[in-house]
Amino acid sequence: MTVDLPTLAVEDPARAEALARAALGDDDATASERSAAQQALGIVLRDRGEVDAALRSLAAAVRTARRSGDDVRLRDVQATYGLTLVMAGHATRGLGHLDRALDGPERPPVTLMRRAVARSTVNRHAEAHDDLVEALAGFRRTGDRTWEAVTLHNLGYLELMWGQVDRAQQHTEEAAAIFADEDLLLDALWARQNLGEIAQLRGDLPTALARLDEVSRAYAELGHHRPNLVSIRSRTLLAAGLAQEAAELAEQALDAAYLLPMDRADLELVAATARLDIRDPERAVELADQARRHYRRLGARWFELRAELVVLRGRRRLGSAGRHGPAAARVATELHLAGADEAPLALTIAAELDRAGRRGELLLTASEYRRRGRSALVRASGWWAAALLRDDVEDRAGVLRACDRGLDALDEHRATLGSTELRALATGHGTELAGLALRHAARGAAVPRALLRWSERWRATALAQPPVTPGEEPVLPSLAALRDNGRRLAEARAGGEPTDVLEQERRRLEREVRAEHHRLTGATDHTARFDVDRLVAEVGDGCLVELVDVDGVLHVLVVHGGRVRHVVAGPAADALALTGSAAFALRRAARGRPFTPGDLGSRLQDVVLGPAARLLPDGPVTVVPTGRLHGVAWALLPVLADRPFGVVPSAAQWLRACSAVPSTGRTVLLAGPGLDSGGAEVPALARRDATALLLDGEAATVEAAMGALDGARLAHVAAHGRFRADSPLFSALELADGPLTVHDLERLRAAPHRVVLSACESGVLAPVGAEELLGLASALFALGTAGLVCSVAEVDDAATADLMVDLHAHLDAGLDPASALHAVRAAAPGDPTATAFVALGV
Repeated sequence: MTVDLPTLAVEDPARAEALARAALGDDDATASERSAAQQALGIVLRDRGEVDAALRSLAAAVRTARRSGDDVRLRDVQATYGLTLVMAGHATRGLGHLDRALDGPERPPVTLMRRAVARSTVNRHAEAHDDLVEALAGFRRTGDRTWEAVTLHNLGYLELMWGQVDRAQQHTEEAAAIFADEDLLLDALWARQNLGEIAQLRGDLPTALARLDEVSRAYAELGHHRPNLVSIRSRTLLAAGLAQEAAELAEQALDAAYLLPMDRADLELVAATARLDIRDPERAVELADQARRHYRRLGARWFELRAELVVLRGRRRLGSAGRHGPAAARVATELHLAGADEAPLALTIAAELDRAGRRGELLLTASEYRRRGRSALVRASGWWAAALLRDDVEDRAGVLRACDRGLDALDEHRATLGSTELRALATGHGTELAGLALRHAARGAAVPRALLRWSERWRATALAQPPVTPGEEPVLPSLAALRDNGRRLAEARAGGEPTDVLEQERRRLEREVRAEHHRLTGATDHTARFDVDRLVAEVGDGCLVELVDVDGVLHVLVVHGGRVRHVVAGPAADALALTGSAAFALRRAARGRPFTPGDLGSRLQDVVLGPAARLLPDGPVTVVPTGRLHGVAWALLPVLADRPFGVVPSAAQWLRACSAVPSTGRTVLLAGPGLDSGGAEVPALARRDATALLLDGEAATVEAAMGALDGARLAHVAAHGRFRADSPLFSALELADGPLTVHDLERLRAAPHRVVLSACESGVLAPVGAEELLGLASALFALGTAGLVCSVAEVDDAATADLMVDLHAHLDAGLDPASALHAVRAAAPGDPTATAFVALGV
């Protein structure tokens, strides 16, 4: 037999399996040849996840090799058998076979490399490193480039586990280059996979996502399945804040028929971590405990500790971790000694659960990570521990300094991201830091200005950065396909045809669009610091009211006349409940039911503003709600009903909007299909302004709309809006050839200065991360739009058409959007349609 079947089993599993089975059916094959075939078949079965069958084939290979009398053959197959036993959870037996394979005058490099992989699996990293270095020298002496690359690859992975990221990248890149030169496609892809994991650990999420998506597509084309890739992709999605996607990807992979015990444990661990992030602690504890047991059977203490940490975090979330303080301290100490990225979080949790008087010691150790050469997320965890240390000694200034530095680290992380969605989600990593800072800022002599600065520190930061768009193409192919799918879906629904296949296609295309945007690299600097004095001066004799949620209680800051005043209102949960009641009342009215809000507005005002309602001067007001209160029907509040008011996501955004100027003097009128009113206000508005650019009927396409909106002074869009709470960047306006999504709007070169969106719920914004907002309106704000008029609830099309004609009459008279909308409400007091609309920005 001239083919080296065990080597071929790694390089070309399908061909190796066919040749091995043919050899085993050949009565003339020698015992050595039969042993090599059984070994190759065992490798193929092992890598496919059929562990029991692999062990049977390898055990037979050992017996056949003994009968052959070929000592070299016996040692080689013993090494493969030993490694497979370790991977199957039989560490002691497996390492015994590997040691026996090396018990002689010759120490074959291949066997050393296999023992190194087995030793690294059971956390004997130093010994594994020694084996790999010796194996690498041996392969270089013999000039075996293939095995040299395999050894470099394993060395890089070991260094990655050790946290030696630079050396890991160097050795993995060397391995990838050799694999490519030798045309070993699967091995080259595996090295690219590890380079993706290295990028993720560096905090370079766009590069990690791009590399891992590329490898995933290549594996799919080859019909190759590697569960380890799913684990890495899930961890990267998790680091990007996409916990739901991470959980779904990992749990889907857990349904596979064949999984190596290590692969199963890895998938369980990442799924558990994701479940924790989406607030499903019961499932998180269940999955993490399964992973812990699997790792323990495998002797993989390094990974078992991580699973124990997730169990502790889940129990902490469930309120049942109180008696686990000693276990938390043990896990944290071991992770710290191993130099794990999870160490500062583990140490901080152990400090929280401590009953042995070690809290200060644990927090001090965790705080050491704030200055290590780690990723920004790890350093932020270290600064959180430092802030808690200062909190314990009631050092308010020290707490705020530490929180500021921790959020600086997260700013650094967020600035690497080009995706608006990922930038918004990234702020979720700063929830504890921002919450601790707000708690301290809300007390002390300088409360009002300090609280205002800290409220703005971590609020609506994604809107301060213009979106990064992919390449120079006019539109992404996947986005164009999604638009066409939207058109066909609308036609199918209108005709009463089945839509299941089209809905499945829509979900696939949305995944492609999101993935393409997630791979974008950030192109902006960190957000500029908020200047309280500048805001106070700019507000002047006007009035700006900012709401801040501090530990579930709404605090209100009133900026007016050179002062910032502070009062405490009601519980945030009560405000959310009343907001839901108001939305329900407006929805009923839009569907023809009586609008009877009763005292809902007064109750809402008491909870949201409290005593601050009496501090408002006469005249216009700008309201800055919390992220979760952006959907309030503000016109219901008695103190706002009789005055112009605007709503903005942040005071910083209001300052930017005040300085915005239109790029052109163009007015755009756009009417989409399917409105009950037929977009009746648009022809009326066109008759009043013969210079306006009119797009309606078949002319109201996405590309035509994009060209018209680019830099317009005023744009009026009468089109059905579709808000997507599950994926806000796919919120859309329905046009003649399909949906115009937030992803489309992000490609505008210049924002329209002011926009009127007359569609239902066009102003709804989804709160994500920490005080971040995503939706149609937020996309326009990020681009530089100064003001919008849009609805935060369902509205009646016919009533909206009349309201819009009146609104534009006031805009034409020179009023700003807030004043124009106030004039419309004053002419029709109590009108639910006017109540549902709000002026955002200026």
